[in-house]
Amino acid sequence: MTLNVFRDLSVVGVEDGSFQKGLTPKTFLAAVLFKGTRIEDIKVEKITVDGFDATEIFSKILMNWMFEVVMLAGISFAGFNVIDPFLIYEKFMKPVIVVTRNKPDNKAVKKALQRHFADWKLRWKAFAKLHGFNQVIILADKLPLYFNVVGASVEWAANVIRALSICGRIPEPLRVARLIARGIS
Repeated sequence: MTLNVFRDLSVVGVEDGSFQKGLTPKTFLAAVLFKGTRIEDIKVEKITVDGFDATEIFSKILMNWMFEVVMLAGISFAGFNVIDPFLIYEKFMKPVIVVTRNKPDNKAVKKALQRHFADWKLRWKAFAKLHGFNQVIILADKLPLYFNVVGASVEWAANVIRALSICGRIPEPLRVARLIARGIS
């Protein structure tokens, strides 16, 4: 099977906008619906910095879209406003691929949550379920991407990431969502 098969999937990419901790109460969450390598739709909503509304707001965005895969740029948005990939999978029954540029350090995340949030256990739940990140090399001379997947196999997810990484090492749905979210914040 060639990677072109994976380029025909309808994929939602999600990224957050810039913010200044303590100064910016909300930032943007950009979701981009791709059909293959074409942008089909874009939705932008505001989420609370270090809040607890990202999963709910993202779920509302997804309600009106037909898609086959969700691709998250990590699970922590607007500081520590977590999108729970397991809840998204359970609600929509579509695979969720969590992609990060750097190897996740859950010990450091847990310490930061404990230090800064009285409700750290609630925020930690999604992180605790995501362990054993895999890596995928997109470009031979570049660092790998790290990913985890809910609702599909590791091999399938790696193929989706490779197929959609057209303009560098970041898959197009995430790259474009980042451009939009950061561009408007």
